[in-house]
Amino acid sequence: MRAGGRLPGDPVPDPGLGPDEGRRISYALGFVRRLPPLLLVVGAFYDYFTPQAFTAAPFFTAAPLVAAPLYSRRGTVLTGLASVAVVLVIHIRLGIVLRTDAVTEAATVATVAVLAVLINLLVRRSSEQLASAREIAEAAQRAVLPEPAERIGGFAIAARYEAAQEGAFIGGDLYAVQDTPHGVRLVVGDVRGKGMGAVAAVAVVIGAFREAAEQEATLEAVARRLERALAREGTRRDGLDAFEGFTTAVLAELPHGDGVVRIVDRGHPPPLLLHEDGTVRTLQVEEPALPLGMGELGVWPDRAEEFAFPGGATLLVHTDGLSEARDSRGVFYDPGARLAGRTFRTPEALLGILAKEVRRYSGGWMTDDMAMIAVRHP
Repeated sequence: MRAGGRLPGDPVPDPGLGPDEGRRISYALGFVRRLPPLLLVVGAFYDYFTPQAFTAAPFFTAAPLVAAPLYSRRGTVLTGLASVAVVLVIHIRLGIVLRTDAVTEAATVATVAVLAVLINLLVRRSSEQLASAREIAEAAQRAVLPEPAERIGGFAIAARYEAAQEGAFIGGDLYAVQDTPHGVRLVVGDVRGKGMGAVAAVAVVIGAFREAAEQEATLEAVARRLERALAREGTRRDGLDAFEGFTTAVLAELPHGDGVVRIVDRGHPPPLLLHEDGTVRTLQVEEPALPLGMGELGVWPDRAEEFAFPGGATLLVHTDGLSEARDSRGVFYDPGARLAGRTFRTPEALLGILAKEVRRYSGGWMTDDMAMIAVRHP
């Protein structure tokens, strides 16, 4: 999770935009940030070289107003002072500094410059409040999504969370890993929704998982405990979430020393198994069940399916932020095809390379957050 470095007033990117739209917005923003000095230069030439009946006041007043939401307070003040100074210098050079229309023009520019500073203060205050709310939300997510240890139950583990956009509000992707008497158990999921409501649901799922992973003898029973926990949470949530809240998830169990992995899929993208020779296998279960929280729509019993997990292989479990990342043509990123024939030194290296490749593939404009866990058999 990363906090953004926007300037006050910079627009928050829309996660639904594609890379081409994102580039156009970046170019437009860069042009607008250069407008204040350009307006001053154009205004100075216009005022100096046109008849005195013409006025360049619109150029001089526009410069600090454009600077107000984009520049720092110091930059806005300097832009306002520069506007007033340019007006006075031109009037002095033309010998009209005491004429009524010249005094009116200078007073107008000075008044707008003061207003621009006030606008800048308001924008900065709003931006600081937004940044504070974002930091609180991200701290909440870090509290419920701590980084797992590098080794758990003899397996090498790495986890990674990538927000869709720099500085964007957090979403509902989740992961948890726990060593239990039944083996290493893990869950990767995606809660419908964004913001603090999604984080609350994430906390419910992870809390229920950590308790159930220790107590339940089977992975199917763990999934049922998560279902009941979300059902209880749904009764306490108002509005649309009370009726449509759900969580897609994959639960996995890695028994100690057995060389197998058991999978329960609740409407989630299937995990991938990366072998030492570069072969990639999709662990697609034959009977995936409904997402967690949708049990009232019908009875669909969980069935854990078992797959071979040989030594040196790496299990990759991810949310749809990885598999649904799109390039400029709208083509989805296919992790199975992209990873085929490649080997990675550690699980952490695998996740780091994946995160960079997906951002490059999508032009930096991902449509969804992304959570990943990689587990290597010793």
